[in-house]
Amino acid sequence: MTVLHRSVHVFLIHSHADRKIVHRLYRRMKRDGINAWMDVESLQPGQNWQNEIRRALLKSGVVVVCLSRQFNQRQGYRHVELRIALEKARSFPAGEVFIIPVRLEACGLPDELSHLHRVDLFEAGGYKGLLRALREFG
Repeated sequence: MTVLHRSVHVFLIHSHADRKIVHRLYRRMKRDGINAWMDVESLQPGQNWQNEIRRALLKSGVVVVCLSRQFNQRQGYRHVELRIALEKARSFPAGEVFIIPVRLEACGLPDELSHLHRVDLFEAGGYKGLLRALREFG
């Protein structure tokens, strides 16, 4: 299996309600050689978490938005993260992939992401499809 270069930074946006499943995804990505960033793993005590999240998001090469029914149900910092990612995506040339919507379960996509093709992790081959996209676009 081809390993993604460690220099590509993949930022994971998620709802705190999905933290356990996203943490498993994070660990699996790390095992597959992907330089993933997740708040619970990457933030250190004493750091200004908002500044560190913004910095990590802006230096990322790919943003994986982990979607579930919980994602849009309440407000949370994930919506700020998504706005930052969408703003950065506007600076990319047309057709270049920066944001990959990943559904953790059958659910709708936020309107801002409805134009992007998604990956369904709950379907057979979903994770393999995500890895393929990260290798191609990352």
